[in-house]
Amino acid sequence: MMIAYVRDGAGLRPATSQSGETPIPAEAVWLDLSSPDAAERRAASDWVGAPVPSGEDIGAIETSERLYEDGGALVMTAVLPLIARDPNPMVSTLKIVATPERIVTIRQSETLSVDLAARRLAAGMVQAASGIDILFALLDAIADRAADVIEEASAEFDAISSAVFGQGIDSRKAASYKATIRQIGEIGLKVARMHDCCASLERLFVYLSLHARTLRLTGAQRSQCKALGRDIRSIREHANALDAKLNFLLDATVGLVNLEQNQIIKIFSVLAVVFLPPTLIASIYGMNFEGMPELSWTYGYPFSILIMIASVLVTFLYFRWKKLL
Repeated sequence: MMIAYVRDGAGLRPATSQSGETPIPAEAVWLDLSSPDAAERRAASDWVGAPVPSGEDIGAIETSERLYEDGGALVMTAVLPLIARDPNPMVSTLKIVATPERIVTIRQSETLSVDLAARRLAAGMVQAASGIDILFALLDAIADRAADVIEEASAEFDAISSAVFGQGIDSRKAASYKATIRQIGEIGLKVARMHDCCASLERLFVYLSLHARTLRLTGAQRSQCKALGRDIRSIREHANALDAKLNFLLDATVGLVNLEQNQIIKIFSVLAVVFLPPTLIASIYGMNFEGMPELSWTYGYPFSILIMIASVLVTFLYFRWKKLL
């Protein structure tokens, strides 16, 4: 599918969805391609004046080759925050073909970042005088979505932290224990994927700054590019701090469970020692020797029971005095 956006006053409005056989409006400034076919890519290439890569090219190219200049246009690939929710990186990248006047975006799935930028441009919240204005509106929306994903991960971390250090985890309930570890792992995986997103955006902003002359960026646009780069670095630093806290939470969770299990083992060990003296007494009186003086004693049986109970009480009181129970 191909959607052409045309100027409408201070903003943009989407024209009717286009196909490769339908002429693109002359006043269009932005083409958004979602899972394009060959005809749509050819039409977009003719319109922007530069080759438009296919979806296979987006996933196949090396990381170091995702930023290049072709036909007077900058071709840039960004890993979108969608990667935090979708394990397939091929559907989580956005290819941008930008010229000073026009811009083409190629994606393989619906993304909140592109939709957010389109809504802002349609509402006139961002000036859309040229393709460069649309490019920065799109990059700003991607940065905002990256910040939202990290904030969501931080909120999930706070909730799990409260459960672990507040309510605690019952190690005797294996399902609860495994669920908590799984949740921590899912947040860690989300943060790790956001590292890829932020790294790709940082490279994109550096590349854009170095090729500002190709797109004829103004001084204000160069400053905006540097500001967006700083925002992405701050998001990445937040992700690094959250990653460290997740490691601490994982270690603390496992440690708390180990402490509870050790306490249970300690109780069994103390009880074994408590019942060791009566076991010894019972073993002594269980021997069959003719010379045992208590063997024919009338009160021998109750006497043995009494000293076994007394040995248990003495041992128990000793452990209580030492605060081992």
